[in-house]
Amino acid sequence: MRAPRTFPVVLAGFTAFLDLYATQPLLPLLARTFHATNFAVSLTVTAPTIAVGLAAPAVGRLGDALGRRRVIVASAFALALSTLFAATATTLPQLVAWRFVQGLVTPGVFAVTIAYIHENWPGSRVGTVTAAYVTGTVVGGFAGRVVAGLMAADVNWEMSFAALGALILAAAIALWWLLPAERVAAPPLAGSRAGSLAAHLRNRPLLATCAVGFGVLFTLVAMFTYVTFLLAAPPYLLSTAALGWLFVVYLVGALVTPFSGRWIDEHGHRTALAVAVALGVAGALLSLLHPLAWIVAGLALACTGVFIAQATATSHVGEVAGHNRGLAVGLYALFYYAGGSVGAALPSAVWSAGGWPACVALVIVVQAATMAIATVFW
Repeated sequence: MRAPRTFPVVLAGFTAFLDLYATQPLLPLLARTFHATNFAVSLTVTAPTIAVGLAAPAVGRLGDALGRRRVIVASAFALALSTLFAATATTLPQLVAWRFVQGLVTPGVFAVTIAYIHENWPGSRVGTVTAAYVTGTVVGGFAGRVVAGLMAADVNWEMSFAALGALILAAAIALWWLLPAERVAAPPLAGSRAGSLAAHLRNRPLLATCAVGFGVLFTLVAMFTYVTFLLAAPPYLLSTAALGWLFVVYLVGALVTPFSGRWIDEHGHRTALAVAVALGVAGALLSLLHPLAWIVAGLALACTGVFIAQATATSHVGEVAGHNRGLAVGLYALFYYAGGSVGAALPSAVWSAGGWPACVALVIVVQAATMAIATVFW
């Protein structure tokens, strides 16, 4: 039986990440609108990511039980609905609450899609398809920030969520129309959920992959959060709008990542991760140079390495899980988003001590530890 087309899983990745970080360019506007502190409005970013980490293991299990296509499509519609409801918020706590709901339903799209890929494509093509899916997540994350920023600047912040909700609704309809049923029926649940989770927790290659995921998002969040402090200060003095356009470098990674998929399939996960980490370290070191052009080039190189590492790790999850892949992907997502949360907080301590060079040193240490873990356990 021929494998389905790749486009629907790319669309699923695009849909899942379209509004996950969409409030980043809106934070100053939200602070003025609600007369709130920077920390308070930052909860519109952290609330959905915390919810993703909490919900991912359970939603992955749901995909194993009810069927992956069914959960992906239903979650996409739920994400569209919660995004549209976010546009009706009249207070900051209401907005944060709806952002949390968005995070709860998001894993039903992205975590279950990864398991879906492993059920529908032969092992020789999983890396390629996963890389295409990661490209969809990258483009979705970039597009969500751009759409939110443009709508808020031209109309108001509520229209940002209305526009994103309409886009996600269109994508959900497209997924319902285009995403084929999985080639293999959803397997019966093997034992209790606790038993399945215990089996995964004894799987050292899987736990190592979760640790790699932790390091992947730690690197991305740490680099792109704290470089803004560097570039907003003298001698660069970049405006908020200019800092927002730094995310254009994501598109470099979006162009390169699909080609990495075939390389993963041909040369293996550990080798691909080694290349990704090397790119990430080189990009981090390049960002230490003073000319702005070199810093931007370093960020482009670093995020390209991160996206390749993400494609490598996510494709490796299904390979080493063996059974209950949805639950395994959910466990991976828990570690992945924990890495992002720590990556947003921990560098603040080293920033106080040594500024951007200290942050870069921390990122390189995390990348080296990530590679060491994969070398031993993959």
